[in-house]
Amino acid sequence: MKTMHNRRDFLRTSAAGVLGITALGPLACKQAVTDKKSYGVGIQLYSIRDAMAADVPGSLKKVSDMGYKNLELADYANGKFYGYAPREFGEMVSDLGMDIVSSHTQVEAEGITIDNAKKMADDHAELGVKYCVQPWINDEDRNIETYKKMIADWNEVGRIMKNVGIQFGYHNHNFEFANIDGIVPYYDIFMVEMDPDLITMEIDTYWATKAGQDVVEMFKKFPGRFQLFHFKDMTDKSAPFFDVIKDDITSVGSGLIDFKRIYEAREIAGMKYLFVEDDNQGNGKPFEGIETSINNITGKIL
Repeated sequence: MKTMHNRRDFLRTSAAGVLGITALGPLACKQAVTDKKSYGVGIQLYSIRDAMAADVPGSLKKVSDMGYKNLELADYANGKFYGYAPREFGEMVSDLGMDIVSSHTQVEAEGITIDNAKKMADDHAELGVKYCVQPWINDEDRNIETYKKMIADWNEVGRIMKNVGIQFGYHNHNFEFANIDGIVPYYDIFMVEMDPDLITMEIDTYWATKAGQDVVEMFKKFPGRFQLFHFKDMTDKSAPFFDVIKDDITSVGSGLIDFKRIYEAREIAGMKYLFVEDDNQGNGKPFEGIETSINNITGKIL
């Protein structure tokens, strides 16, 4: 009987311990470091674009196994995502315990027809994304007149996206901060003429820093307008420049950027999701690079 009594006490104590871990949720996971997915770290799949082109299912599984929870896509064409129909791709991701949150989708300078915008919106709605983001502007279109035209188009796309429950967004590089005849496009055109209800900003920490910007001060100047963060680090401290040169991109937490300070300002920014991005694909070791990033983020930054 004494042995049975001890066994009951052990089981009761064990059950209480499990209940305690469950009730604590993410905090318990942080302490035990058993499930990185509980941190909600995202990955921009452009960081492993060559691997995704070669093997979509295998690459996604590697990302999931590292602990990434949220995905931002970088391959939408002809109604498909990485060559898969929306539902098929969505099920593949869901089966791996991940969520598709965002998608980078290019709207060219010549504009987009209403029909094309609706098709793009409907395809992304079927996939279940929350955000569609304009990621790039071609070099020949980086002038005041074209910026104004593009932003007017983006506002219309944002309205169409909103009708199907998607938030449109814009991802910066460094060229938007270059002074053009006394005008700094990011501050004097983008933030002024973009409808904040229709277009949110996805702040790229690397490119903003390269352009000499203090990311936290940007949040204070335009509070609530940065729902998406790109965490991207650098190794070289240089004077501000505006050419798209990215030789010193490194894993998050391995470089110079103070991500703790940026993350602590997330409520001012209005941040809802953060994504790791490595334009240089880990300098030839893409999976090693993004694994270092998530380990540093979950172990040292969040």
